[in-house]
Amino acid sequence: VQLQASGGGFVRPGGSLRLSCVGSGFTLDYYAIGWFRQAPGKEREGVSCISSSDGSTDYAASVKGRFTISRDKAKNTVYLQMNSLRPEDTAVYHCATDLRTSCTSLSPYDYDYWGQGTLVTVSS
Repeated sequence: VQLQASGGGFVRPGGSLRLSCVGSGFTLDYYAIGWFRQAPGKEREGVSCISSSDGSTDYAASVKGRFTISRDKAKNTVYLQMNSLRPEDTAVYHCATDLRTSCTSLSPYDYDYWGQGTLVTVSS
């Protein structure tokens, strides 16, 4: 089980980025996939999750209404569309799975398989 996040970069406040999480060695669409972030000096926190069982989604309160998680089955990819970005969104973003079909938690401690992260920097 391998995951790889990409799409990070530098953006001004109010801007947008789309992150991608690609799976290899397994069919990503079969499992719930979560996005997490870790800002400098802070603990890793859950951002969003998408279930495979019914496509339901979950978001942290801090990103609800600004971020959207989605899947592309054909590309074995999960996306995180981030709009109205703020400086406090600056972090390394990771995708992960616990090989369950539903989003039961946004706690990073409940996820076992992690990809390398991608850095998002929001600054004026």
